Amino acid sequence: MNTFTLADGRTLAYREAGSGRTLILLHGWSMSSAVFAEAIDRLGTTFRILAPDLRGHGRSDPGSRYGFADFADDLCEWIEGLELAESAVLGWSMGGQVAMTLYPMVRNRVEQLILIGSTPRFAAGDGWDDGLPDAQVKAMARNLKRNYVRTMSDFFSLQFGEGEVSKERYREILQFAVRAGNLPEPDVALASLETLRSVDQRPLLGRIDCPVLVIHGERDAITLPGAGRYLAQQLPAGRLVYFPDAGHVPFLSRPDRCYDLCEEFLR
Repeated sequence: MNTFTLADGRTLAYREAGSGRTLILLHGWSMSSAVFAEAIDRLGTTFRILAPDLRGHGRSDPGSRYGFADFADDLCEWIEGLELAESAVLGWSMGGQVAMTLYPMVRNRVEQLILIGSTPRFAAGDGWDDGLPDAQVKAMARNLKRNYVRTMSDFFSLQFGEGEVSKERYREILQFAVRAGNLPEPDVALASLETLRSVDQRPLLGRIDCPVLVIHGERDAITLPGAGRYLAQQLPAGRLVYFPDAGHVPFLSRPDRCYDLCEEFLR
């Protein structure tokens, strides 16, 4: 792991591999850059891969707040500090929401976005039906307070549809994607979950004018498939690809197809 010292003294940890055009990988809620271990190996043959741990996740230092803008502020400082240019950003799940907040801040340095299993609004409400029921998200927060590890385990199992991956593959993914990283502290997970529950990014979409590839599993039970359709329709240069046999993490359940799409889009 590499580290970058932010202006306030906190450390942002990140993985780096490969050479060529820079592709930044942003992980989802409660995860870390470890979830991209296979992506780094595959895409690192073509690109310079940089995969940071968001504040309070993985090996990055915590902060005082966990809004999308707070995550994006750290990343903006890091991108400018590394003097990155002509880059692309791939954001998965919450990482996609952070990427959408980040883009207007770094539009002179980032040329394309890939959003996998992402959404402009995680919870339903205010005319938005393609999110999880607000009561379900609140119940998850209560469960995190009661039994943190068990709730995290149950949440990870929702990433895949029934029979989407074999038991052996699931154990393999669990080992490198979860156990090889660090779970965030409960207060970090809860604060980030409240951001997911409360923030509506629909008004932001018209400002994201770069080419965007939206990849979504039609069996996604976390960010519902309609969210991917909405993103592609509302983004000025959005393109949608559905994976009919995939859930929330097609880059883990259907990796070859997912990475082929990404490489084709980024050419």
